[in-house]
Amino acid sequence: MENFDFCNPTRLVFGRGSIAKLGELIPESKRVMITFGGGSVKKNGVYEQVMKALAGRHLVEFWGIEPNPAVETLRKAVELGKKEKVDFLLAVGGGSVIDGTKLISAALLYEGDAWELVQKGAYDHTVPMGTVLTIPATGSEMNNGAVISRRETQEKYPFYSNYPVFSVLDPMVTMSLPDFQIACGLADTFVHVMEQYMTSAGQSRVMDRWAEGLLKTIIEIAPLIRENKDDYDLRADFMLAATMGLNGFIAMGVSQDWATHMIGHEITALHGLTHGATLAIVLNGTLRTLRQQKREKLLQYATRVWHLVKGDEEDRIDEALARTEAFFRSMGLHTRLSEEGIGEATIATIEKRFNEKGVAFGEAHNVDGTMARRILENCK
Repeated sequence: MENFDFCNPTRLVFGRGSIAKLGELIPESKRVMITFGGGSVKKNGVYEQVMKALAGRHLVEFWGIEPNPAVETLRKAVELGKKEKVDFLLAVGGGSVIDGTKLISAALLYEGDAWELVQKGAYDHTVPMGTVLTIPATGSEMNNGAVISRRETQEKYPFYSNYPVFSVLDPMVTMSLPDFQIACGLADTFVHVMEQYMTSAGQSRVMDRWAEGLLKTIIEIAPLIRENKDDYDLRADFMLAATMGLNGFIAMGVSQDWATHMIGHEITALHGLTHGATLAIVLNGTLRTLRQQKREKLLQYATRVWHLVKGDEEDRIDEALARTEAFFRSMGLHTRLSEEGIGEATIATIEKRFNEKGVAFGEAHNVDGTMARRILENCK
């Protein structure tokens, strides 16, 4: 196991009715800007709950943070926040709203343009923020990362700042989510775990078992949620699995991959495809392409997650890969680029972008432009 220094300061407030606790979580003296997405919170009752909990406070509302939050939109929020002299932010929405608010929290205390912060990659001088999560998926509610897009140049990059002070998670708010959003959230969670697990064998029994437990939970609950849409406990497991998948707890002392995510981000930037949907395509190509490199971990995955214990080792890996792809398809997600009308032009663009940046992702730092092409060709 590698050395590590771990601290996650986010307070997690979980359960039915927990939005009502916002009044206790945000000091009364704060000038609060609340950030929202497109308006679904007004239909599912979340907006009303938030306003009731914060009645009598100095509140400023900013609406319109889109999926794959764009810096062009976030600049407007920064301008409003500076004008209103806000000193606390509350993100009410899914991962995109939370991601966007992380950049706002940094840009409010920065004199230059917000995109400069994204290009820097990190900035820890921020206005404090909390979240009310409405769409489980990204884990952004309990980590310090974000992913920000720039529409005019079709770019999408990760950005790191400070952790939310608190995050409120009420599984009841997920009851109105459409099947596609749930599927993408489950896929995103699954791949988050795989990025931290599917690397090198023998690094940590603790991290491996923890990750495998999350993977098995996601596989188990995915069909049950579709069949039992009003089951609170299933929604609670979904919500907590998404949070635990990317709050740093399963990454302590082990190597990580993230090549699938970096390639997926490029597809989203170029085509606007939902993040979880890109991962359901790219992960399969990554595993097929890096099969020999990840062989020992793939065998462990086949045994412990899919319970494949008999037969030839290569056959067991084949079956584990087939079951992984079938899992995504069982949720109604595509697993091939051709199903999204994505072909050679996109592959060439992503290869070029990787090469121009000089990046090399993956636990072995070998996913450069050439390898990204091989992975994408294995996604056709």
